Amino acid sequence: MATDLSELSAFVAVAQARGFRDAARVAGVSASSLSEAVRRLEARLGVRLLNRTTRSVAPTEAGARMLERLMPALAEVEAALDVVNAFRDRPAGTLRLNVPTGVAMPILPPILAAFLQAYPDIRVELVVEDSFVDVLAAGCDAGIRYDERLEQDMIAVPIGPRVQRFATAAAPAYLAARGAPEHPRDLLAHRCLRIRFSGGATPAWEFERDGERVKLDPPGPLVVQPAGAAEVAVTLAIQGLGIVSLFEDWLRPHFASGALTPVLQDWWESFSGPFLYFPSRRLMPAPLRAFVDFIRDSPVDRTSG
Repeated sequence: MATDLSELSAFVAVAQARGFRDAARVAGVSASSLSEAVRRLEARLGVRLLNRTTRSVAPTEAGARMLERLMPALAEVEAALDVVNAFRDRPAGTLRLNVPTGVAMPILPPILAAFLQAYPDIRVELVVEDSFVDVLAAGCDAGIRYDERLEQDMIAVPIGPRVQRFATAAAPAYLAARGAPEHPRDLLAHRCLRIRFSGGATPAWEFERDGERVKLDPPGPLVVQPAGAAEVAVTLAIQGLGIVSLFEDWLRPHFASGALTPVLQDWWESFSGPFLYFPSRRLMPAPLRAFVDFIRDSPVDRTSG
């Protein structure tokens, strides 16, 4: 049964975006052309692949099974077609990255700025989410996560600082009014501004000094979800509402300006930096190969502090 590859690509785009308009926006085509391509594919197969309502589009059971098999197959097709990039003076195409909030800001922007300047024919698409995903199933070429979240069958390349820290901070006015905690357990008597990830988890605050480890679930007047909205917590901390705990990289500019003061600095916990990860496959898309080589050749920032 002959099937047009563009019809398969249209089905995948719509199924991933869960809508014709969103898929059309990403693909740069009209929603009507995608709808017609999917209609032709369903007619040819004799099976409905997508359930459509006025509010949403979702794969049927048959569509879900087909999507599961198509994603890696189409990725390999794209990689095979990308072989011609080796004959160009400069790599071209689209690099799709799936990254967590803590990497999207502020680690990734300077890296991408330098990369895009070096490779002007490459376009980068970022998907920012904090849950761990199958990068191929998500339609991405690679992801960035921390080592405890990496699958063993993935290739991992260090990116960004090799050591990071979580920092705790509050506004000078808050500390003047409430006093500065001297031990992490003192936080239980303070107003703490918490961050909750999109998956629903509110991570505990962890501290370490001289072999002593403390893990707390402190109370507070605010919980921000998703983690991408953490700047709300930072702003409220600056306004004196309470104590915030985030990546030191995020808070450093506010330390420099004096808007926030470090709290329990001797207890800040260090952890290893993020990794660029991608599936091992023989044909790597040229934009991804260029990015991997760029990261490997870039000077390594050993610490964020």
